[in-house]
Amino acid sequence: MSRLQLLIDELTATRGYTENMLAAIPAEDWFRQPADGVTHIAWQVGHLAIAEYHLAVHRIRGRRTEDADLIPENFSALFGKGSVPEPEAAKYPSVPEIRAVFDRVHQQALRELADLSEDILDDPTEAPHPMFSTKFGAIQWCALHEMLHVGQIALLRRLFGGEPLR
Repeated sequence: MSRLQLLIDELTATRGYTENMLAAIPAEDWFRQPADGVTHIAWQVGHLAIAEYHLAVHRIRGRRTEDADLIPENFSALFGKGSVPEPEAAKYPSVPEIRAVFDRVHQQALRELADLSEDILDDPTEAPHPMFSTKFGAIQWCALHEMLHVGQIALLRRLFGGEPLR
């Protein structure tokens, strides 16, 4: 198996785990916070969408004008690094809108990675990051980062009374 296929498989398996977790959470719980200042599921999913865009699309091939159709401009402010989850659902896109971006970015990342030349995996990324320095590392961190956040989603789900998933 090629290194690139390994990365694609990691992203796909991780997303399958995330999808399984999200399927067990009712939409009415997406903006619920167990305490003030604590995250909510909507923020987690929006954050994963913006992170996947930056890690597996933008850092790999640069920004393109058509990216405006991929991920809304306000997603960085709402869900990016340094943003703070707010309890008011009205400040955010709807659950279906967040899910649509989450799904659209993932599908775009997989499409672009499938066409990627493995020769560029060891190339440095343009923007520095403390967890990686190469394009391989950016894609790998994308899957690891999602697992970190799906753990937070799982904890929220359990705090809201969800049964353990099997």
